Amino acid sequence: MADTSIGTAAQLRDPNYTPALHKAVPLGIQHVLAMFVSNITPAIIISGAAGFGFGSDAGAQGFPDMTYLIQMSMLFAGVATLFQTIGMGPVGARLPIVQGTSFAFIPIMIPLVAGKGVEALPALFGGVLIGGLFHTLLGTVIGRIRFALPPLVTGLVVTMIGLYLVRVGIEYAAGGVPAKAFNNPEYGSLLNWSVALVVIFVTLGMKFFARGMLSVSAVLIGIVAGYIYSMFFGLVSLDGIGQSWNRAAAFGLPIPFKYGIDFSLAAVIGFCLMSFVSAVETVGDVSGITKGGAGREATDKEIQGATFADGIGSAIAGLFGGFPNTSFSQNVGLIAMTGVMSRHVVTIGAIFLIVCGLIPKVGALIRTIPIEVLGGGVIVMFGMVVSAGVSMLSDVNWNRRNMVIFAIALSIGFGLQLEVMNLAPGSPNALQYLPDTLRILAASGILPAALIAIVLNLILPEELADEATEEVSGGMSGHGSGSLSGE
Repeated sequence: MADTSIGTAAQLRDPNYTPALHKAVPLGIQHVLAMFVSNITPAIIISGAAGFGFGSDAGAQGFPDMTYLIQMSMLFAGVATLFQTIGMGPVGARLPIVQGTSFAFIPIMIPLVAGKGVEALPALFGGVLIGGLFHTLLGTVIGRIRFALPPLVTGLVVTMIGLYLVRVGIEYAAGGVPAKAFNNPEYGSLLNWSVALVVIFVTLGMKFFARGMLSVSAVLIGIVAGYIYSMFFGLVSLDGIGQSWNRAAAFGLPIPFKYGIDFSLAAVIGFCLMSFVSAVETVGDVSGITKGGAGREATDKEIQGATFADGIGSAIAGLFGGFPNTSFSQNVGLIAMTGVMSRHVVTIGAIFLIVCGLIPKVGALIRTIPIEVLGGGVIVMFGMVVSAGVSMLSDVNWNRRNMVIFAIALSIGFGLQLEVMNLAPGSPNALQYLPDTLRILAASGILPAALIAIVLNLILPEELADEATEEVSGGMSGHGSGSLSGE
């Protein structure tokens, strides 16, 4: 229910309206709180996958590279958000769109950096840069390529992204990937799981039994509760927090080409292909904002500007050690909840993010969060990614044609995920004879699944005869009015 004390009904629907400052500031900060944990999580996951995050030797130096990546995640989420709210020529929708580090690219980034340390980052950021520029070009044709990415394709991809990531959440909750790799006896202990469960239960409690900002910030509150619980059981100490705080500078500017830039074919192809999915996600978010906040459809100019801002924001982030940015869907829901459509409110939130990104001590506090606490948070977040994909798939007309496309794409994509991810290092795998570039691209299973779904959706005839799928569906293809096919 919109708070009419902030402005009249017409003002609340106007993106150019600016509420009184004492009301605009808390509204802007709540946008940041709603996306804060999701925004920094990719930096923590990639650091851990590369081997300089939690559980690594870098802990003795205070995880300097992970802290920097967290700092850049905050800073360039704020910068990209300013592109959306303030705009710059054709760049930006000039709507209350909050940008943040995208989960969609994590399955592409992990195979690129796995176990390779900081040395893997130049190729990674080269991919972010080129992928961002490619994403910008998509803005010129986004209206004409949406036909190739119907809910069948986007729902499949988003579901597989979530399925790829939920394993990370379980490993974090059990004690972290390094603890597992080195056979730490504490891995999977009841204490570790109790920490993660505290986060999950508090998050659920806030989400379903609280109202307003407490509900919107449920994951953040859950992580704070898990952090406090960890302190009681010795997983976090005041001395450790103090040391981390004292090691970090009070102010730090981003460093251009801090890790260098290199161009790997696998990285460039991977980031460019995932840009399609990110662009379609942004189109959906822009439409959700205009419908939920202003009761109208998004214009072509707004959709194009939002896509430009996605790409430019990601490309600039790559130059300084940041990850790809995209619109954050949880903030779309927040706009619908508050009824405040003002882009200037979100601008205040963007400035808050930028300030946090320029203060390394913020990242220093974040790095003291135990991995088990993060595990509880990401189990919830990545589970919601799966749910979002299933929600998209609910819009699909499940006729036999679409069932066949989904079946083949999911079988190959998810099968590759399970086969490659569950092997010990050095073990033979199903992709071992592919060239390095193709092996990296196929390892996540997401890109093969997406390509199969897109190609089959474009080339297969709209209708398949009933008998065409009978012999391969095991009697489960559906019959009559109550079937999945809706016939």
